[in-house]
Amino acid sequence: MSNVIDIYVDTPIGAAQITGNIDGIQAVSVLDTEVAFTDLSDLFIPQPLVDCARQLQEYFSGQRTDFDLLLRPQGTAFQQRVWQSLTQIPHGKTTTYLNQAKELGDVKAIRAVASANGKNPLWILVPCHRVVGSDGSLTGYAGGVWRKKWLLEHESGCKQQTLF
Repeated sequence: MSNVIDIYVDTPIGAAQITGNIDGIQAVSVLDTEVAFTDLSDLFIPQPLVDCARQLQEYFSGQRTDFDLLLRPQGTAFQQRVWQSLTQIPHGKTTTYLNQAKELGDVKAIRAVASANGKNPLWILVPCHRVVGSDGSLTGYAGGVWRKKWLLEHESGCKQQTLF
């Protein structure tokens, strides 16, 4: 396996760190710290990382609703199943942790499903932000609830106005 590298791209809600190599994307995370953004014209950046950066930019500009990337997240077999189920949630839609557990065949696994969502290494690409609490609340998001709200509003096509 080739050496894994990180590149950084700017997004409207923080810097995205993309980790991977020629074999695919292992992780995408959002950072709360400032970073030196990567020049994508650099000849040493593996193509899957360049593709990921481009597709993220298209997503944030409203030109992309689905990703077509070579993903190689590291996780247990159960986590992989949970993450795969997240990719089935359509753009602009949400589901609940309970529904996700039901779809995976075990309603009692709701906490394990929520835990696996929290360990999702592929921010936005595997859309755990589309999973909400049974009452519709924006619970548990590693990137911060404000980012979850922003992403859901971005995908819905309408921005929620605040009164104050």
